[in-house]
Amino acid sequence: MNFKRGRGREEPEINFIPLIDLLLVILIFLMVTTTYSKYAELQINLPEATAEKAPDRPQLINIGVDANSKYAINGTPIAFSGVESLANALREAAAAGNMKDPVIAIGADAGATHQAVINVMEASRTLGFTKISFTTQAKAAN
Repeated sequence: MNFKRGRGREEPEINFIPLIDLLLVILIFLMVTTTYSKYAELQINLPEATAEKAPDRPQLINIGVDANSKYAINGTPIAFSGVESLANALREAAAAGNMKDPVIAIGADAGATHQAVINVMEASRTLGFTKISFTTQAKAAN
């Protein structure tokens, strides 16, 4: 007794519509959760201070660093030939003001290199000056 004689065998079909729906949902999920980062450049905005100016300190040495990595100690330009020459100029500035442990205030231009600021810090360290601060500009009122 063959009950399946008149019926032909149906080929199984793959229904692509649910597969496409699932792939679209996954694609939308990936597009929403992906973060796009820029690695080509690093933009740094220097800090701005809104606090009042600190009272004048008698034992303060101001060191300026411009965009061309030129140095000035208390407004006097110095020739830079290495960290040791900068340390000697710092020692002379401290001796001229009878300062034993002055505060080194570094005012670096926004275009100054990181190495130029590190040179000042290294010269201060070699002399044993451990109090280092960075100057900022006053925030412009909007």
